[in-house]
Order: sequence, then C-alpha cells, then structure tokens
Amino acid sequence: MNLSLVVPVLNEAPELPRLLAQLSGLALQGIEIIVADGGSEDGTADIVERAGFVVIGAARGRARQMNAGAAMATREVLWFLHADTHVPDEAPAYILPALEQGNHVWGRFDVRISGRPHMLRVISHLMNLRSRLTGIATGDQAMFITRLAFDEVGGFPDQPLMEDIEISKRLLALSRPACIARCVAPSGRRWEINGVWRTILLMWRLRWAYWRGVPVQKLAEAYR
Repeated sequence: MNLSLVVPVLNEAPELPRLLAQLSGLALQGIEIIVADGGSEDGTADIVERAGFVVIGAARGRARQMNAGAAMATREVLWFLHADTHVPDEAPAYILPALEQGNHVWGRFDVRISGRPHMLRVISHLMNLRSRLTGIATGDQAMFITRLAFDEVGGFPDQPLMEDIEISKRLLALSRPACIARCVAPSGRRWEINGVWRTILLMWRLRWAYWRGVPVQKLAEAYR
C-alpha cells in the first residue's frame, strides 16, 4: 500500500501493548510504519524497536516528531496517528480512494472518543460536525496528506500546540479535506482525568485565544 504511517510517541509504555498490536496489523497490510520518539524516559523507544518497527529520535514536540517521521517516509501518502488512538483494521482501505475522489489532497476520519462518560459521545459528534463545516481537522482525527501537499505547505508548523489547526488552515488553500465517516477512537483518558466539562472549557478557551492571535507558547503553558 502506498501509505506511510507516522506515530509520534513520548513515554507511552502503558499504551504500548495495544499500540504494538495495532501497528503489527497495519504492517501486515504493507504500510510503512515510522515511530518518532521525542526522548522517552520509560523505555518506549527500545520496546518499539525490539518489536521490529523503525524508530527515529526527534526533537520533543508532536509537530517536530511528525515532521521528522515524514522526512524518513518513502510513500506518496502520509498518515499521522496519535499513539493513544485506535484505528479499525480496515481504516487504511478508505484513505487512498478518498484522495482519488473530489480532488482532495488531504483528509481525516470521524472520531468516537473512547471512555465511560456519555458526554464523550456528544463531544465526538460535535467534533465531527465542526470539522465538516469548517474544514479544520485535529490530530485525534488521524489526518492523512499527500506527500506533495505536505511539502507544499511546509509540513507541520514548528509550534508546541495547535499544529493540527494551523496545517489544516494551510491545506485548505489546496483543497477541502476528505471526511471519512468511519470512526477512529482516540482515548478519552484526558477527559476522564481532568473532567469532561473542565476540558471542554479549556479547549474552547485555548482555541478562542489562538484565533485572537495569543502567542502559542502562552497557550501551551496553559494547556500543560
């Protein structure tokens, strides 16, 4: 399959059994897999490498790690997946056809956030709807981009937060995203640990501040 998967990781040892099982299934489909480690201190890189996957070291920061992985990739379509997001085995089969229809050069999946609170289902629905209306995607939505388009917009911007929002804005100058209705399942652990409503308010406050031009470094500090 003409598809390279880039997975940024940082201290993901608790997630590795699930992640490695998922990557093994994707590798059997002929997908090139590159794991970009941002300096894990819990053995993540060693464990992934011993499992047989290509691991590269990168400067810490999701944007930098994904750019480093993309630089190593050899296929014509780049697919970016967060380590705590589960994708169904058939997900890759949707990507290339989606790019061949409607002159799309990039796209994303719908999400169904995993977790116990029922409100996560509502949040997922609203995320998907917002993305379809605005053409803006988030990293949780397993974004995919043609190599040509990725290079044309200069990859992910070198910033510690909102890199997915910013690259979406740049990609919109090339095409609307292909919106795949098949769901991927990002982890709801952040929502459960910090509280659903508290997380909703934080994310909306950060996004509003970003659109107003507040320096992204300040937003990153608030996010942490």
